[in-house]
Amino acid sequence: MFERAASDAFRPGRREVLVGAVAMVAAPAFGAGPAAEPRVERMSPAFDRMVAAGTRVETIATGIRWAEGPVWVEAGQYLLFSDPPANIVRRWRKGGPAVPFLDPSGAGGTDPKLIREPGANGLTLDREGRLLIANSGGRSIDRLDLVTRRRETVVDRYQGKRFNSPNDMHVARDGTLYFTDPPYGLTEGDTSPLKELAVNGVYRLRPGGMVELLEGSLTRPNGIALSPDETRLYVSVSDESAPRIMVYDLDAKGVRNARVLLDATAMKARGGAGLPDGMKVALDGTLVCSVPGGMMVMTPDAEPLALVTTGAPIANCAFGERGRALYMTANDRVLRLSLRGGWQGEG
Repeated sequence: MFERAASDAFRPGRREVLVGAVAMVAAPAFGAGPAAEPRVERMSPAFDRMVAAGTRVETIATGIRWAEGPVWVEAGQYLLFSDPPANIVRRWRKGGPAVPFLDPSGAGGTDPKLIREPGANGLTLDREGRLLIANSGGRSIDRLDLVTRRRETVVDRYQGKRFNSPNDMHVARDGTLYFTDPPYGLTEGDTSPLKELAVNGVYRLRPGGMVELLEGSLTRPNGIALSPDETRLYVSVSDESAPRIMVYDLDAKGVRNARVLLDATAMKARGGAGLPDGMKVALDGTLVCSVPGGMMVMTPDAEPLALVTTGAPIANCAFGERGRALYMTANDRVLRLSLRGGWQGEG
């Protein structure tokens, strides 16, 4: 186990005034029900270099129980996204409907009294183009060869104890896998009889197979990403009482200097639907983060640039089409936002 950050006791961020202003955009009493027409709230002229004025958000798929984990597969020119409670991963190509790709996507035959989300949650690609699956119901990280469909377990334990329900992932340039392990897949959460680990951890899996616990003090670690130079680790905390996005300094020894990048308490208090969830980081360091009220685009210093809203939670996102599109999994649907050519996204 690596040294944990000095403290994750929740404390107000130094951008309370800024966050309050952002919260006003998310001020309507959003619920988690059916989504409204998606729209983009521009909050800075700097956003225009990413998205042309007047660009509309497209809805490309509907009828999903809970859309999650999008990943663009450039080699096949398609989007994959998960539906954890339905235990399905679907595939979408331009001009066609979303169709089942993996069914079941996670664990089959689970007991709903014990497993709340049997299916896959987060999805990403490894450096060889294989699909990595945060198998919430199976409580493991899996790998799928997209050509042969051969599937295998990459890791399912830390120090001999089973993970809770792996949720989201990020692959570093050297192949190291960073992932979060909240208890969301377990019906009774922290009190589940299946829970073997005392923590809800943030982990690092080295290419050689060694698992390291980087952070074990977060109540609900969720989305995860690295800065482009891989010196900072971002983790969303989807805690109802203290929703926030954390940032850590990162090196070979682990994480240190934990601090709150974005305090989302005011957003949640004003009725913003959802909690900090999935995120992605662009090659220039711009963050796209799920927050109460929608999907926020912001600078590495948490200066808001735009907010995509639907009136319902937007759980996760992915860049695609060589940085020319942003895909968002939004409650019961999947959205696509065209980006200006040349603005490249990571992942």
